[in-house]
Order: sequence, then C-alpha cells, then structure tokens
Amino acid sequence: MNPIDRRWKLLLGALLLVALVLLPFLVKNYRVFQFNLVLVYAIAVLGLNILTGFNGQISLGHGAFFAFGGYAAAVLMEHAGAPYWATLPAAALLCFVLGFLMGFPALRLGGHYLALATYALALAVPQLLKYKAIEHYTGGVQGIVLVKPEPPFTFRLFDQPFNADRWLYMFTLAVTVLMFLLAHNLLRGRIGRALIAVRDHPIAAATMGINLPMVKSITFGVSAAFTGVAGALGAVVVAFVSPDSFPVLLSITILVGVVIGGLASIPGAFFGAVFIQFVPNIADQISKAAPWAIYGVFLIGFMYLLPTGVMGMLRRSWMRWRPGASRVSS
Repeated sequence: MNPIDRRWKLLLGALLLVALVLLPFLVKNYRVFQFNLVLVYAIAVLGLNILTGFNGQISLGHGAFFAFGGYAAAVLMEHAGAPYWATLPAAALLCFVLGFLMGFPALRLGGHYLALATYALALAVPQLLKYKAIEHYTGGVQGIVLVKPEPPFTFRLFDQPFNADRWLYMFTLAVTVLMFLLAHNLLRGRIGRALIAVRDHPIAAATMGINLPMVKSITFGVSAAFTGVAGALGAVVVAFVSPDSFPVLLSITILVGVVIGGLASIPGAFFGAVFIQFVPNIADQISKAAPWAIYGVFLIGFMYLLPTGVMGMLRRSWMRWRPGASRVSS
C-alpha cells in the first residue's frame, strides 16, 4: 500500500472512531437506539458478506442465524442468569456449529438451489420457535422480555446522561470494532485469498490444494457466527425476542444491506446497515399508504446509480482523487 494512502486511511479511521464515540451524546435516546441497531445490522451484513461477497455462496436464510443468536442470548439471560456480555461467545459458538452443519448441503448445492435451501431454513425457524415442547424456554408466541443492563457508572456530556441506551451503544460499538478487525485479519490474508479463489476459480483452487468442502463449510460457520453475535446484541439492545421478530423478510433485508454496501467489502457493511435502518423509516414518512413502494423506488434508484454498491463508488472516487494520483498517472 502507498504510504500516503496508509496515512490518510489511518487519519480517517481515527476521526471516524472519535465521531462514533461522541455521536450518542449529540442526539436523543431514540436516535441512540437506532444507532445501536445500525451497529447490530452492520455485524450481520458483514457476516453474510463473508459468505456471499468473498466466497460466492448465496444465502437467504441468515435471518435464522440472527434468530438463533438472539434466542441464545435471551434464554441464557432469562433462565441461566448469564451476564449479557457472556451470551455473545455462546451465540457465536452455537451459530458456528449450526452454520457449519448447514454448510454441508452447500457442498452439493450452488447458486439459486442453495438460496432456496437457506430460504427454507428462514421459513422454518420462526415456526420452530413457537413449538410447544420448548415453549418454557422460548416463551412461545409471546417471546421473552429482557432488562437492559445499566451502565457501570454515570456522567453527563453535552447535557446528555450516560444511560442504559448510551452504555449499550458503547458496548455494541466495541464489539463491532472487534468483529470488523477480526474479519479484516481473516479476509486480508491467506484465508481471504482462499475464499476468493474458491469463489472465482473453484477448479483451479482445488488444483492448488485448497480443500473446497472444508473451506465452504467453515466459511458458512464463520458467517453464521458473525450473524449470531449480531442477533445476540440485537436481543440485548431491543430487550425482547419473539418468533415474529425474525420474519423471512429479515434474511432478505440483510442481503439487501450486502448489495447496497458493496459485495466483498468490509467497510461497506456500515453503509448497508444505515440503509437497512433508516431508508424504511424515510419511506414511511414519505408515504403512509404505500411505504414499501417508496422503499422499492429507493432500492431501484440505488442499484441504478450505484451498481457496485456504496463502496464501489467510494473506491472509484478515491482512486481518482487520492493524494498523489495525478503524479502517479503522469
């Protein structure tokens, strides 16, 4: 990487982190709650992007792993008295195992066949969560109501109190940064190159000694683990889970976030999450009668103007306007 590019990226990253830390003290509680959900969705979108963007496997069932992660956190907090932070690794482990097992059908299925198989999972999970045999743990159709954790200390900044929502924002932000750093380390090295090789040239990758079945299954497991962490965080932030909280539309929404942010892009997950959280609200404000029609117009407009996602547009702009670009081109 060009040293100038590295310095600019480090500076922009530091400024962005400072802005994100100060952000919850500049807005009211409801906006803080929305920003919490943006961070949650960013992790979920990143998880699906590992599978779809970097490895080329299409999933329409990641809402199921989001649900498994959310219920893992809720059940552990409600019935085992586990602290909220301890539920995240448990949700990750559970979803990794389930995703790894789900990865085995992916060895024989591909493209739209795999998409339909995962779509069936997204359809089945909300109904399974209502099953009476496990109703004692899941709460059945009524779900589980949780209590938001209180901050370990309190203070005021910009005349805003450091309350439960702002504490959860800081906690969620820390987890988000950790997950993105983990994804960066995984995908910018040998593992990432192996995933892309399997996506683009599977026969050549197998010839080079890459174990295709194992790579595909582990990728599915890692992707599900990321989404499970997002689901657990979502349960803590919302303080409620129910089968109806995880409809099939959730899986489609996460996939929309991947495409909007940019396939095979780690930072693009943030842009996809912002779209997921705020565009439906904007569409509802524009038209109470047909908000989904307005949402569809927004989606079509984004795909027409930004066919490679937001990160694709930013990459092109950076390559054109970055410091020293004119000297290099000349």
